[in-house]
Amino acid sequence: MAESLEGKIAAITGAASGIGLATTEALLEAGATVVMVDYDEKALKECTDRLGGKAIAQVTNLIDPESCGRMVPEILEKVDHIDILYCNAGTYIGGDLTETDGATIDRMLSLNVNAVMKNVHDVIPHMSERGTGDIVVTCSIAGHFPTYWEPVYSGSKWAITSFVQGMRRQMIPHGIRVAQVSPGPVISALLADWPEENLRKAKESGSLIEASEVADAVLYILTRSRNVTIRDMLVLPTNFDRV
Repeated sequence: MAESLEGKIAAITGAASGIGLATTEALLEAGATVVMVDYDEKALKECTDRLGGKAIAQVTNLIDPESCGRMVPEILEKVDHIDILYCNAGTYIGGDLTETDGATIDRMLSLNVNAVMKNVHDVIPHMSERGTGDIVVTCSIAGHFPTYWEPVYSGSKWAITSFVQGMRRQMIPHGIRVAQVSPGPVISALLADWPEENLRKAKESGSLIEASEVADAVLYILTRSRNVTIRDMLVLPTNFDRV
């Protein structure tokens, strides 16, 4: 039986667009308050103005160490506590390794891996003191399969799979559930790097899913009874046949 999210307080990174925004909207509809974390202050204001008082803006640049380190303390200045941390922010690099450069690789690892580890590190003392909490991370099908056409992105998501599953075990004694959701290709800004022809073919063949479908999976994870952890949920387009 599904548990209610009424009155819960969530923090979602990358919340001003894509999966983060779709999950924010779903959690608000389920009765939660959502602290929307993003670096785009203008987009956040537009979102919170539209979504109402239970959507709270938190401007954080996750690839800036000082800003990232202030995220959890600043959130706790705006809300009493954090029931749910959804580390969703990420970026994408496709193509052969030789087609990118060191600075781009650094930025991806900073956002896809380092920021996630830092955010989880910072929220654990708060959740442990309360003896409860949920941590969810957006991974990817690329974190389960050697996707040779996007090795940097895939490598970052394999790192997250390892991290999340290790943390899941560490947090059991503290009453904190740790899970990940692993989507296939989602219609979002992350696909901006895809070659136009590949994107067109994927859309035409039904090989992409909507961000709202990933949000549905996150809600399922969060609404299970506390004695159940969905350790990972793979959400794929039915016609996606590359893995």
